[in-house]
Amino acid sequence: MVPTCLFLLAISLVSSTTAEKVQKPGLQVPESAIASKEQVVTIFKDAFQAYNVSAFGHDDLKPVSKGFSDGRNGWGASIIDALSTMKIMGLNDTFDTCVDFATKIDFRQSKTPDTVSVFESTIRYVGGLLSAYQLNGNQPQGLVDQAQQLADKLALGFSGNRSIPWGFVDFSTNSPVHQSSNVAEAGTLTMEWATLSELTHNATYRNLAEKSAKHIAQLAGPLPGLPAQSINPGDGTFIGGYVTWGGGTDSYLEYLLKYPRLIPDSDPIFINTWQTAVDSSIKYLLKTSTVGNLLYLADMTDDRRIRHIGTHLACFHGGNWILGGKLLNNQTIVDYGLQLVDACWNTYSSTATKIGPEAFGFISEVKGAPPNGTDDGSFTGNPITADDLSFNKEHGFYIFNGAADYILRPEVLESNFYAWRVTGDPKYIANAQSVVQSYSDFLVVPGGGGGVSGILDVSNTSITNSDRVDDTESFFFAEVMKYLYLTFDDPNHISLDEWVFNTESHPLRAPQLESFAKGSGPIQNAAFNPQKSTTAATPEISNSPGLSPGSQLQGILGLLFGF
Repeated sequence: MVPTCLFLLAISLVSSTTAEKVQKPGLQVPESAIASKEQVVTIFKDAFQAYNVSAFGHDDLKPVSKGFSDGRNGWGASIIDALSTMKIMGLNDTFDTCVDFATKIDFRQSKTPDTVSVFESTIRYVGGLLSAYQLNGNQPQGLVDQAQQLADKLALGFSGNRSIPWGFVDFSTNSPVHQSSNVAEAGTLTMEWATLSELTHNATYRNLAEKSAKHIAQLAGPLPGLPAQSINPGDGTFIGGYVTWGGGTDSYLEYLLKYPRLIPDSDPIFINTWQTAVDSSIKYLLKTSTVGNLLYLADMTDDRRIRHIGTHLACFHGGNWILGGKLLNNQTIVDYGLQLVDACWNTYSSTATKIGPEAFGFISEVKGAPPNGTDDGSFTGNPITADDLSFNKEHGFYIFNGAADYILRPEVLESNFYAWRVTGDPKYIANAQSVVQSYSDFLVVPGGGGGVSGILDVSNTSITNSDRVDDTESFFFAEVMKYLYLTFDDPNHISLDEWVFNTESHPLRAPQLESFAKGSGPIQNAAFNPQKSTTAATPEISNSPGLSPGSQLQGILGLLFGF
């Protein structure tokens, strides 16, 4: 049983704190960043031109075959996801053309036979439309109208007045799809739907989103503040007891912090739960590698075994902790966050391409096992090979079997951006410059008209088309390009003290912060009684091409249900 009392580590329990600026005062980028910023703009423009030529109006470009795919219902995900980046880069002509397209999409019907993801459609489409509207001086109104049209259909996921929405809706029948979900899908609607409520003067959207996130926060989790990864919308209970800051949980934890910054009058349960999650993570999941003294956040399996694995998706945590530490005036959390950033960056700097893998394992000192749990310092669920040990001896981690690919994920660059804006340490500029060079050297497809692809093995520098991932996900335009650009841009442009980024990197305007409500601090945790499902489908957490469905189940996700 998890203890019912919790003592906060290095986090004050006062109800609010005088606001401190998140960004370092007087921060200026070095002169070398100017050329780097222009390189990012060139990569973006060339990649979007490749999309225009071969895929305009569709969701994703296939940069190798010069085709397209429609994994987000065919509404033009890359266009909507790129809007905020275009506006920030000052590409106003392209922005205006794409806004015109966006205001003519019929969101009442999917253009493909697929059902519609409530989560993905919220963070990409609703978030992208509202961010573009705010960045463009609160115009045109058609962007808000489009976001509302889509949200009205997504709200069908809450049918039956349930607290947790079903994750997918069939727009052709106006009915939800009854299957298991995860807390990231269910708990990552608050920022976008509350912003929509403000802009439409209709509280329905905010109330629905808050109801789901609050329900998750109020459930007794496997560790205080940390939920189980999967949830059953049918009865609102957790499935299993897998704990992670990675896929399936990540953005729920992210929004526990960001939502009260965006909406200061929100329920204190959100910031209280974030504080509690950080405290539990410091106690039980924070691990120091035996090589290099690198700081990692581990997972915990359904049977409460520490799993020494990290993922690219989880590497947002460093930036999240840095932001939270600044808002709470807590340097301890900031310092932990900076160490997490460095460890994730090490997964980039240690490979031949200087780009990090989808997932990695590590070997750590044995300490701080969870209550009624175990920690042997190295367990991942996969055998550790001689090659793994050799790589670990040199780098303090090893690439997880079957997860050596890179599919244009942004999280390491995201946290690097936060570290730069908060500390002003030029090493974070150098990190970003290294990535820009790696993109130019390895990810821009030769003969692809500027198209950018992922790669199957970050250790392979002799890349042919067969070594590439033939898909440019829309988040490349929304996140990767934006975080790199803003790292090199004037820090006063899209300041972290004025904007809050949704999990797709769409900035939403935040009110001026006089103080940051801290609530009452960490929350006591009731006994956790895990439930297992034998019929519900396992939610997809990573669409990494290096992980087949079978290996995903037995590898990254297999321990979720104790298989």
